[in-house]
Amino acid sequence: MKRINFLLCLLPIACCLLITPSCKKDAFITSEFAQLSITADSLNYDTVFTTAGSITKSFKIINENNQKLKLSKVKLMGGLASAYKMNVDGVATHEVNNLDIEANDSIYVFVSVTINPNAANLPFIVSDSILINFNGNNRYVQLQAYGQNANFLSNRVLSGNTVWTNNLPYVILGSIRIDTTASLTIQPGCRIYAHADAPFIVDGTLTVNGTKMDPVTFTGDRLDEDYKNLPASWPGIYFRGSSKNNVLTYAIVKNANQAIVTEKPSVNANPKVILHQCIIDNAFDAGILSVNSSLQADNSLISNCGSNIILNYGGVYNFTHCTVAAYSTNYIIHKNPMLSVNNFTQLASGTLTSDLNAVFRNNIFWSDEGIVTNELSVIKQGANPFIVLFEKNMYRSAADPSNSTLTGNIRNADPAFDSIDVTKNIFDLRITKNAASPAINAGIATGFTKDLDDRNRNVGLPDLGCYEKQ
Repeated sequence: MKRINFLLCLLPIACCLLITPSCKKDAFITSEFAQLSITADSLNYDTVFTTAGSITKSFKIINENNQKLKLSKVKLMGGLASAYKMNVDGVATHEVNNLDIEANDSIYVFVSVTINPNAANLPFIVSDSILINFNGNNRYVQLQAYGQNANFLSNRVLSGNTVWTNNLPYVILGSIRIDTTASLTIQPGCRIYAHADAPFIVDGTLTVNGTKMDPVTFTGDRLDEDYKNLPASWPGIYFRGSSKNNVLTYAIVKNANQAIVTEKPSVNANPKVILHQCIIDNAFDAGILSVNSSLQADNSLISNCGSNIILNYGGVYNFTHCTVAAYSTNYIIHKNPMLSVNNFTQLASGTLTSDLNAVFRNNIFWSDEGIVTNELSVIKQGANPFIVLFEKNMYRSAADPSNSTLTGNIRNADPAFDSIDVTKNIFDLRITKNAASPAINAGIATGFTKDLDDRNRNVGLPDLGCYEKQ
C-alpha cells in the first residue's frame, strides 16, 4: 500500500517535468532585455524615378528568445497620410497592436512607396519611419525615398572639368567636393538642393554662370511648406585652402548655416572668391565668413543672416555696390553687427595677427533698430599693416567705425527701401520707388556698369547699394 502511494506521488512530478519545456515556450518574455533583432535599420528607395513608381522592400523582426514575445505596437509614423504603405505579417495596415511572435521565430514587414517624381510640391527626399515597441523598448526603421526626379549625388568627389546643365535639379546627399585640380562650371538656371548634412566643398575651382533671368540657386532639399524657408537647412559652400579662381555670377545662396565660407589666402593674384550680382539670404550663422582669405563682391545683396559679413584674421577684401540688410524675422533675431572686421585670431598659444586690406565703397548697411548699437565693427590688434576704407557708404550706427579711414559716408539716414514687412516676410530692398532716398546719386563712379537687376548705372553718379533707380 505504501509503495503504491509513493508511485502515485511521483507521477505528478514526472508529468510536470515532461511538460515544462512546452510551458516555457508558451509563456511570454516580459523583460526589457528581451532579445529582438531587425534585419534593417533603414530602407532606402534609391531608384531615380522617371515616372510615377512603386517599389516594395522588406525587413524581418526576429524573436531570438526561447519564449514568445509580444510586440505592443508596429506603427508607420506618418499614418494614413504617408507616401509609404506597410504590410505586417500579411496584413496591410498603418498600425498593428499586440502582435505575438513565437519563440525563435520571425515575421516579415513589407514596405512600399508610391511617388510621382514630377510633383513639384514634394520634397526631394521623402522620409518616414516605422516604430517597433516591445517590453517598453522603442526601435525604429527609417524610410527614405527620392521624391522628385533629379540628379542625385551622394558623397561625390568631382575630378577633371565638369559642367552641370539645367536639365534636372541636383540633389546633394552626404557631401560634394570639387577636387584640388578639378573645376565645376554651373550653367544658367541650375538648381542645387543640399541635404541637411551635405556641405558643398571647393578645393578646386567653382564657376557659376547664372543670369538675371536664369540665376543659379543653392538651397536646402526640403521644399515642403514647413521647411522651405528654414535657415541652417544645409551647411553652405566652403572654399578651402587650395581653392582658386572662383567666380559666382547671379548665384542665389539661401537658407544655409554658413552661406559662403572662404579660408586662407589666394594661391595667385586673383581673389579666391568673386561674387558678382549674387544674393545671400537667411543664413543662420553667417552670410559671408572669411578667415585670412580674399573675396570681392559687387552689386550683391546679403540679407537677414545671423551675422551678415564676418572677416576674421586679416585678408584682402573689396565690397562695391552691395546692400547689406538685417531685420529680425520669425527665424533669426538680429543681434550681431552686420559687418565685423578684424586682423587676429585667438589660439591656445596666444593671439595671432595678420595683414588686412579691406575696401567698402558705395554700399548700404542698414537694419532695424533694437539690440545692435553699432552695425560696423572694426577691431585691430598688433602692428601688422591694417587698411580699412569706407568710401561713400550709408550705414546705421551709433558711432562711426574705429580703426578706419572714412570718406563721404552717410550715417543714420534711412535709405527708404521700397517695402519692408517683417510679419509677412517681405523684404524688397530696392530704392526704385522712392525719389527722396538719400542713396540716389550718392556714390562714386566705379567700373561696375550694371546693378543686381541688370539695370545700367551709367547715367550720372551711381546710387548706393546693389540696386540702381536710374
